[in-house]
Amino acid sequence: MTHEFKNIVNQAAIAGKAGIKSVLASVVALDGSSYRKPGVRMLILEDGNMIGAVSGGCVEKEILLQSESVFKTGDSKIMTYDGRYRLGCEGVLYILIELFESDFKDVFSKVMNDRKTFEIWSYFDKKEGVISGIGSWVKMNSSFFSLQSNKQKLKENKSLSLFKQNMTPCFKLVIIGAEHDAVQLCKYAALTGWEVAIISGPSESKSIANFPGAISFQAVSAENMEIAAIDNQTAVVLMTHNFANDLRYLVQLKETNPVYIGLLGPSKRRDDLLSQFIEYCPDVNTVFLDTIHGPAGLNIGSETPQEIAVSIVSEILSVARKKDPIPLSKKTGKIHS
Repeated sequence: MTHEFKNIVNQAAIAGKAGIKSVLASVVALDGSSYRKPGVRMLILEDGNMIGAVSGGCVEKEILLQSESVFKTGDSKIMTYDGRYRLGCEGVLYILIELFESDFKDVFSKVMNDRKTFEIWSYFDKKEGVISGIGSWVKMNSSFFSLQSNKQKLKENKSLSLFKQNMTPCFKLVIIGAEHDAVQLCKYAALTGWEVAIISGPSESKSIANFPGAISFQAVSAENMEIAAIDNQTAVVLMTHNFANDLRYLVQLKETNPVYIGLLGPSKRRDDLLSQFIEYCPDVNTVFLDTIHGPAGLNIGSETPQEIAVSIVSEILSVARKKDPIPLSKKTGKIHS
């Protein structure tokens, strides 16, 4: 959800520079089940534009109507949405609606760039209407920043409920390779909300313009590849289509701790690659080896580059979320734990 909040902060800042007010709607509690869970947010601009969604699209129009009074008075409020009679979701949403006028974007941008964790604290009550003390704060680097400029300090209120959300760095995909299939994987990963970085060989003629959705492009040798930002919220896919180059990049990655490393090609290529890798790096940590998956992707019958991209993104999600991929129709109990 970090990438959604990042987009909200950026869009609110852009609107603010244009003199347009913003209101944030956050799902802070849920009784029963719903399409999305507490912690989802959307931004409503004073001109009627909306960024993001908190449901499949059925709640947003009512939130837009409810936000009108917040724009006029500046008073935060709680609205409820009972999906049991309208959505068939068997749940009641509690939504906090408040002005978003804070100027913490610079601090927030640094936290994002440094790939640090932050928290969002939202005080609320399960009652509809304007309630004293409700509102949200963002905790970054041990400091609290209010969403509203007239609330500078966090005030604990034991009479209210507190929804506290831990926000990890945006999930990142590093694609090593610049062929057509890398372009397709970049597109699908960006649509998923991931930050995508492209690494190609130093003689590559392509640029970031060839990779829609990518945030960075580097044409560097394996030995000069920057690895400091590869953390446990990062996946890597090796797809240079050159055995020797894949091996060199894999060797360069040996001291990193990504959640996933994907290898293209058949099982024999994977085995040969790992065999030579271990010869070069006999002391490599077994934890690192456990992150390597090859052939990359889930067995869903993929044939085209686009379908292969879907299978790889799906496997990365299952590994990062620690889920055994099965059809939801075969799953017993709730969809979400």
